[in-house]
Amino acid sequence: MKFSIHELTTHYTDTLSAYIKGLTYEDIPPEVIDRAKMIAMQTIGVAIAANGVPMSGRAIELGKRFNGGSGGEATCWIDGSKLSMSNAAFVNGALSDMLDWEDCSWTGHPSAGVIPTAWAVSEGLHKSGRDFLTAVVAGYEVYQRVAMAIQDLAGQEKGNGWGLTSWQIFAAIVPAAKLMGLTEEQVNQALGFGTACSTTNGSLHHTTMSDAYHYLHGFRARDGVQLCQTAQSGVENYQDCFDDPKVYAIHMTPDPRPEWYTKDLGSWYLTMETLLKHWPANMWNQTAMELAYDITGKHHIAPEEIQEIVLDPPTQLRMGIRPEGYTSLTQAQFSIPFCIAAMLYDRTPGAQWYSLENMKDPKVLALAQKVKSGPSPQHTLGGGFKLMQEGTYPMKHMTITTKDGKVYEASMDVHPGHPKAMFTWEEMAQRFRMQTTGVLSPEQCEEAIRAIMGLESCKDVASLSHLLHR
Repeated sequence: MKFSIHELTTHYTDTLSAYIKGLTYEDIPPEVIDRAKMIAMQTIGVAIAANGVPMSGRAIELGKRFNGGSGGEATCWIDGSKLSMSNAAFVNGALSDMLDWEDCSWTGHPSAGVIPTAWAVSEGLHKSGRDFLTAVVAGYEVYQRVAMAIQDLAGQEKGNGWGLTSWQIFAAIVPAAKLMGLTEEQVNQALGFGTACSTTNGSLHHTTMSDAYHYLHGFRARDGVQLCQTAQSGVENYQDCFDDPKVYAIHMTPDPRPEWYTKDLGSWYLTMETLLKHWPANMWNQTAMELAYDITGKHHIAPEEIQEIVLDPPTQLRMGIRPEGYTSLTQAQFSIPFCIAAMLYDRTPGAQWYSLENMKDPKVLALAQKVKSGPSPQHTLGGGFKLMQEGTYPMKHMTITTKDGKVYEASMDVHPGHPKAMFTWEEMAQRFRMQTTGVLSPEQCEEAIRAIMGLESCKDVASLSHLLHR
């Protein structure tokens, strides 16, 4: 039953609900299925890699507290505890974003909602690998379009923060609704719950650089499962959230673009536009780090030999240096100078970069202070997203000068993991081995790689969860 006091002239919510309900595995092109498996491997790998930071243990303990202790139908990665589907989604969602190493779309990090939620619900309801992959693709396709319709480009351009963890809720609602078998009407109402429970755009994360940001991805994953359970239990008149002109978009941005809700839905797969990060750092750090890695590796330059590193153009809000050291993961992850310095002293990426000791290590901090901005105007974050939507990425030029006066230079725009330079499966497997070292045994790791690469053959996702924890 539908009811609205406002005149509705569009059918965006009905169209999205029908798409979510009706999408089948057979509808999805093979290359999109392949990319969905890569995204799953990347997300699970980087979540397990977070084992080395204290916050990962706190997230797992919080999940158990929310759950009232251990017990449930879904598994916490790393730890192996059983929790409810919603609380396992919270834990694994927080872990997925903790090292800032998962993915980037045009609008945020959908994988930190889509993959933990789809895995927890697939495990809890004993769904197949095909069911899981179908839900992942549905999640990416709908999340991206909703986010594109409501994101505040003007605020983003000014560096004022944006609503990444606002629309993130749809990265969890969509796969949960798909896997729970909600009717079209129930899906419509679950989306309505999403608009009601979506946080407003804000910049507190950007002004504080608090690690609470990583928990937000877990909260949105948990909320998505619970909101779908609520819609499934039966509610009335909570429909047409994307069509009512007074409900959602108008509160999120002064310049909504509702045509994006259903733009080329089912024919243009935005799953394929996803960027997988090569390094555990903010997305705008990736090219700079790649250049530093390549130049120093090619010319065998040791950190102690470096006099200066110049990045041109510099990146808005990413060139900050804290000579006294960093007090949160997020501060360090958003600093190009720190991330370059951490990488040059330890060329194997991982949680060790963000240990309390490393974030205050005098030699790392001294090298970070040698990373300088070039003379060109900084590229803005909003402008970078526009380039990404056009299929490219901000061009960067790096000059490294050594203490003996030699100068080395290189330029790059699309780095490894960008949709135009996507990893091979062998590269994905090598990264997964590196990311899961210390948690999975070598035998577990290889079995997990085979299982994820062959998810379409899995009859029950629950049969694989023992591979993703100690």
